[in-house]
Amino acid sequence: MNRTFAESVNEALSLAMDIDQKVVAYGLGISDPKAIFGTTLGLEEKYGKDRVFDMPVSENALTGVAVGMAIGGYKSILTHQRLDFSIVSMDQIVNSAAKWFYMFGGRTPIPIVIRMIIGRGWGQGPTHAQALHSWFAHIPGLKVVMPSNAYDAKGLLLESIFDPNPVIFLEHRWLHNSIGIVPNGDYRVPIDKSKIVSKGSDITIVSLSIMTPVAMTVNKILAEKNISLEVIDLISIRPIDWDTIFSSVKKTGKLMVLDISHPRASVASDIIANTSSRLFKFLKEAPVSICLPDHCIPTSYSLTEDFYPSVSKVMEEVLKLAKIQTSNVIFNETNKHDIPGDWFKGPF
Repeated sequence: MNRTFAESVNEALSLAMDIDQKVVAYGLGISDPKAIFGTTLGLEEKYGKDRVFDMPVSENALTGVAVGMAIGGYKSILTHQRLDFSIVSMDQIVNSAAKWFYMFGGRTPIPIVIRMIIGRGWGQGPTHAQALHSWFAHIPGLKVVMPSNAYDAKGLLLESIFDPNPVIFLEHRWLHNSIGIVPNGDYRVPIDKSKIVSKGSDITIVSLSIMTPVAMTVNKILAEKNISLEVIDLISIRPIDWDTIFSSVKKTGKLMVLDISHPRASVASDIIANTSSRLFKFLKEAPVSICLPDHCIPTSYSLTEDFYPSVSKVMEEVLKLAKIQTSNVIFNETNKHDIPGDWFKGPF
């Protein structure tokens, strides 16, 4: 059945709450009319205010509540309307949620899912459009996932909710209205496995979140020029499925990583460093990363136009890596750079 990414998240939440009466969902705006891009629509009416509820604006306290409930045997799904808002709860995430299982000898699981909305749009600027996923990927004790499509959004969220470890679940707001084929009922997508979404032989492209659809668009265009790309959707950035990446790079000899964060200490730089150190003899060219500029995210429409990686930018870099003249391939962007389509209405 065709479903949007947002509908898939909503269905996963509902299924989890049906499966286990100790699953609760809460967070800022979870019961607002727009229901966080529709992802929590109807849950409060179906499960009641004891299991689905809004909270005061105190992100550190919200996360502390989740840790306490986990210790008491409940599974919390905490939602932040933006990743940026979670920054004030880093102490609870890093020093409590991520450490509890280890510090107490593995006797107390901490089954928490923290949903964070990431991505750009409407000039939200440096404090409302950050993608700080590499922060969380640095922390032992956390799992960090970034689905790129509706199918994975549902299966990965269900897998995360019933994982005994705290999981950071990152949703790019531009993906919420994307549509995919999603089965009915319960199914799970493993947290520790990436997916080869397109097989190829010339260049390995490793992408995450919104960059996977970008990579697949480039792949479709360049396939007509007999350029064969192997596109790997990371899905999980902690843990990273190194086996899939290494196997692909051994085959192609060329690596490009598409990220949505700044380049320093990024997921992209980690993948390139590890691949280069372990597979140096297999590499035919120096690996390439495409990230945001190493600069605060601007607010103005004119400044953001060239700030974010586009299909055109990725294609240009792929052609360079393939040593093909860029003038031979032309692609015109159709959407405005700060919105994915006309359906994109309002920041929440």
